[in-house]
Amino acid sequence: MTYTTLLVETIEPHILKVTLNRPESANAFNTQMAIELYQLFESLALDAGDTRCILLTGAGERAFCAGGDLKERNNMTDEVWGQQHLIYERMVRAVLDCPVPAIGAINGAAYGGGCEITAAMDFVYAADHTRFALTETSLGIIPGAGGTQTLARAMGERRAKELILSARPFSADEALRWGLVNAVYPLDELIAAALETAQRIASNAPIAVRQAKQSIHRGLQMSLADGLAFEIEAYNRTVPTKDRLEGVLAFNEKRKPNFQGR
Repeated sequence: MTYTTLLVETIEPHILKVTLNRPESANAFNTQMAIELYQLFESLALDAGDTRCILLTGAGERAFCAGGDLKERNNMTDEVWGQQHLIYERMVRAVLDCPVPAIGAINGAAYGGGCEITAAMDFVYAADHTRFALTETSLGIIPGAGGTQTLARAMGERRAKELILSARPFSADEALRWGLVNAVYPLDELIAAALETAQRIASNAPIAVRQAKQSIHRGLQMSLADGLAFEIEAYNRTVPTKDRLEGVLAFNEKRKPNFQGR
């Protein structure tokens, strides 16, 4: 596929770097970007090919994503607004449901939908100057791209209520303390840190990695008993794979395994 709002490149074997590329608008979502994101993540869900890990970041040094493009939304009718939001909903579901692990490398302001995409990542590293906010209540709406759900799961109900109801910005260090972000780095170290983790993920058995991701994500939406049952289903999918045989053989031969995703 060719994209007009995304830069998509394989930067290392098995690692796909996706850059939100509207720097003139602080990488704000417009309808086209949302369409391209769901096309990309849905295509990876159907056939990831050689891709074993996704690294998502923004163009430039100022912003990861400023949220929905309010210039595009100015004077929208209720009908058109609703039609556009269906695209945004499909976008965030595509990101959340993609079996390929996705790391957020948040390189600047992540407001509104940008914060929601951050929360939809499997985990997140942030530049130290990054600011986050869910500002929707200050605009007469609420987070509608998963924010009320994903932020609460990352930070807990009381902190999510505080931040969403007040619409106040918070820093990368606060995001780290509260559980939205895994680590904070100087901007010039951010991509390298995210890439190092992506390389470790990509070196592991891809079927096992994807099954582990699904087991964690879906298990948290179940009771413990149901989650344990789901885990065993995911585990059993790895047993007949050639990668399982290769992993054990490589361990016994004291060498690095060569996983093929089969």
